[in-house]
Amino acid sequence: MSTTKKRHERTRAQESSNAIERMYITMRHLFNRGFYKPMGVSGETLREALLLLRPEIYGSIADEKAELEGLLYVIDRLPQGIEECTFINLTSDEGYANSHFKPIIPPKRRRNCYRIDDEQMNIEITRGRSEIYDILTHLTFLFVESHKISKRIIIDEEGGTVRDWQKLESAVTSTKKLNQKEREIAITHTANILGRTFNELTEAYPKFARENQPERLLHIVYWLGKLAIEEIINNKKRTITFSPVLRERLGHHIHGEAWADTIKSVLHKNGLLERPIHIISANMHSVMNSLFAKSALKGAEAKKDIFEVFETLSDSKNLTQRNKVEKSALQNGMIYIKDTSGTNIDVQIFDTDKIDFSKTDFKYAESNKDDKAVIFVMDYAFGEQAYETLDEFLKPIKVDGKNVHLNVKSISIMGKAGILEGGKGDVMIPSAHIFEGTADNYPFKNELSKSDLLDCGVDVFEGTMVTVLGTSLQNKEILKFFKKSTWNVIGLEMEGAHYQKAIQAASKVRGSINEDVKVRYAYYASDNPLETGSTLASGGLGASGVKPTYVITKKILEQIFNS
Repeated sequence: MSTTKKRHERTRAQESSNAIERMYITMRHLFNRGFYKPMGVSGETLREALLLLRPEIYGSIADEKAELEGLLYVIDRLPQGIEECTFINLTSDEGYANSHFKPIIPPKRRRNCYRIDDEQMNIEITRGRSEIYDILTHLTFLFVESHKISKRIIIDEEGGTVRDWQKLESAVTSTKKLNQKEREIAITHTANILGRTFNELTEAYPKFARENQPERLLHIVYWLGKLAIEEIINNKKRTITFSPVLRERLGHHIHGEAWADTIKSVLHKNGLLERPIHIISANMHSVMNSLFAKSALKGAEAKKDIFEVFETLSDSKNLTQRNKVEKSALQNGMIYIKDTSGTNIDVQIFDTDKIDFSKTDFKYAESNKDDKAVIFVMDYAFGEQAYETLDEFLKPIKVDGKNVHLNVKSISIMGKAGILEGGKGDVMIPSAHIFEGTADNYPFKNELSKSDLLDCGVDVFEGTMVTVLGTSLQNKEILKFFKKSTWNVIGLEMEGAHYQKAIQAASKVRGSINEDVKVRYAYYASDNPLETGSTLASGGLGASGVKPTYVITKKILEQIFNS
């Protein structure tokens, strides 16, 4: 390879990492400033950085044609109707839940949003900075796309538009339901506006549709174009504001503290504070199903292979079976705490003293009740929120004026991550976490190893993992650099270093928990961002995620019961 080519390749990765850093700093600056106009001068740095980055998830953001998969990815994570709003206000939890406003919750991100009036959408931020970065990058993408649409439809400076646009407008504003013929005519005009084929649009159409809005794709394209025309012709710019309360509260762990206090008081009330505690960050089904599915499901279900049972349970259609397992768990020592703090992290506590292990696939011989494990499962945190919640939870609790330190024996983190070596569904075992954009690194001794998971029927990789600022900011060049450099990175995710920062502070610096707390990390691959067509925008894992999830869960539980 010639040196010039090598130098050029390296600069593309460097440019990209520089762009990420610029976005990160700009977003913090805009947040401190309190408001900005994404398509005005204040939003310029963000737009330029995003176009320079061209992240994998946003596909053809830098091309003239519109991006469909990226649009779907973003729309699923933002509230329905966001495309119609000129004013987007990011707020803290400021009491809208007790008002007449109905919360709108995006299908792929649990956050409460409120449509205040025709022009304004409020989005409630309770999960820290990562959530703000996530929303701002998605909105920047949306507005860049909307201006691409407007470029294709405006003919003159007075705001005259092409015939395709007028036809789309009449289809969207018509009050009657479209029939197949009218829909196909509208799709033809829209395809022209987006620079896409009729075929591509027909394929994407059902993915955007909602029950109450079957023509949603037309609706989104129309409103994105309409607001962009307003900006260009009438200078009515879309504005993003950050509420004063949000700016004051951010970074103060307000939600994390409330979350941790609730849980500790439940532990105290149930007499579980002094017992050995094992923390697992995972979803809300794998531990419960691993412990109770076998005994709860009788008859035909019980004869199936255990992974088939888990697959059945992972499908939200099978509500009766799911409820059976949950009911059995609640009768045998599980306590469920639905989150009310705003962290959106639900919790399950399992008292192993109340579980009949002969009905499970596990052996646990501990005889003394005081030594029996309490398993504490917390739902996935989001980015920086992982530090906030775990940091608060590991602090001692005051009982009758005395500080009681939690007897935390182990902390296990199971999550989804992007993989750089293998494919969807494979497993990654990290040996260290590195923060993206810095050389900050957190090496640790992982109790899980490759040999623990060799029998799981998927490939297992061991190495370093990068904790990124946002999944939607990565492009191929950066990822190739991670993979090929001596950091030997195997995957990327958003929480690892944040969790490790909290664990290290509590065990090594603050002395809140035992210094030799055991740590386990394992991730299964939700996507391979280096393979086009395998990024997160290409859809979820479906059933292929079931096996790795349960294999990892089983290993974690076995280690807890045999420690």
